[in-house]
Amino acid sequence: MPPKKAKELSAKEVRDLTQPGMYAVGGVSGLHIRLNDSGAKSWILRYSSGEVRQSSAGRDYFKRVDMGLGGFPEVSLAEARELAREAKRSLKQGVDPLSHKRALKQSMIQAKARSITFEQVAKQAHEVKTQEFKNYKHAQQWINTLEKYAYPSLAKMPIDDIEAADVLAVLKPIWTTKTETASRLRQRIASVFDHATASGYRTKPNPAAWKGCLQPLLPAPEKLKKRQGKANNHHPALPITDMQRFIAKLQKKKGAGARALEFAILTAARSGEIRGATWEEIDLDEKVWRLSAERMKADKPHTVPLSDAAITLLECMPRESKHIFPSGKGGELSDATLAATIKRMHEEEVSKDKAGFIDPTNDRIATPHGFRSTFKDWTRQKNRFPDEWSELALAHVNSDATRAAYARNELLEERAEMMQAWSDFIYGKYSDKNVVPLKKNSSK
Repeated sequence: MPPKKAKELSAKEVRDLTQPGMYAVGGVSGLHIRLNDSGAKSWILRYSSGEVRQSSAGRDYFKRVDMGLGGFPEVSLAEARELAREAKRSLKQGVDPLSHKRALKQSMIQAKARSITFEQVAKQAHEVKTQEFKNYKHAQQWINTLEKYAYPSLAKMPIDDIEAADVLAVLKPIWTTKTETASRLRQRIASVFDHATASGYRTKPNPAAWKGCLQPLLPAPEKLKKRQGKANNHHPALPITDMQRFIAKLQKKKGAGARALEFAILTAARSGEIRGATWEEIDLDEKVWRLSAERMKADKPHTVPLSDAAITLLECMPRESKHIFPSGKGGELSDATLAATIKRMHEEEVSKDKAGFIDPTNDRIATPHGFRSTFKDWTRQKNRFPDEWSELALAHVNSDATRAAYARNELLEERAEMMQAWSDFIYGKYSDKNVVPLKKNSSK
């Protein structure tokens, strides 16, 4: 017996259906309209695929497939019948229409994904990276590097079309002149492509990867830095002999920037630690400054013993903000404030035909970070203090077992002696006669 042919429903009869269920509409075998409990109607083409299955009774049968053709009335009865006929024609040609439809949809999704640009992926990667950074400044530095160097040529390019040659064109102009920046830029570009691959936007290898990609095409950054010499890479620092002259001039300067710089020199702390310093971190009775792990580069808490001069400086600062050295609006000073103070002092000296404040090893103006180097050099001069003491003062991470042993108790008493001697030196009150010989200073 041939299968019973369904009655052909009219458009009006389809509209008038109100009872939930599945209705054959005729015109094309297997074409149905489904009415769900909410009253929504959708077109379904039911057909048998070529896949053979076996029932629990052991009988073979063809798998039944329900293929959606859209909703009613968006897709009319006439349109549904035409779509059903096209599907039937595909079946006769040996093509499963539902599998073909899914493949087309996936192809469109992939094509759309591959059209996403480098800039769009970079922003997505930055949103993830931002959660890893300790502060807003570091998060901005990450994306700013890409905006400055990579965006001019890569921003609007589809992420899946970018090749190693495109990345190389970004890196080469600064690879030998700004090696540190270029190396970080490559790493950040590589992170963008890693994000693209993980998100399904890219199927090709990472064109910014070092090993197996750019390594044969660019000189190793470590060797470049070594060839360029340490003097071109370290933070410009004042010679020890210029410290008293610098401090004498700095003390005459007014403003939070000048006091922040003076406190930085007294404590041998980093600029970010100084600019973010708050009153709740200071214990004037114990003469210490306690910084939490979140505030430190090494993610470890750090205690700084304060010299008499550091205490006096703090006692003279107004408490109008939670920050010890606030900006004009009460927030944290900008990163450039301390450096600008040194630059102005240098320019004033030069305008008077004086020496200024230059690092003689590279003929560059001293930087706030450079004073940490000056402090380190001073502690080593004449073996004034054990290296372990100054390493702890600088909050340097060191895996050496001896220094690790020193770090466990922080040597606050010994470091207080060292920081007081440093303070006395820069203010012109220091004498080597006041320093206990190194062999007696050592905790060994």
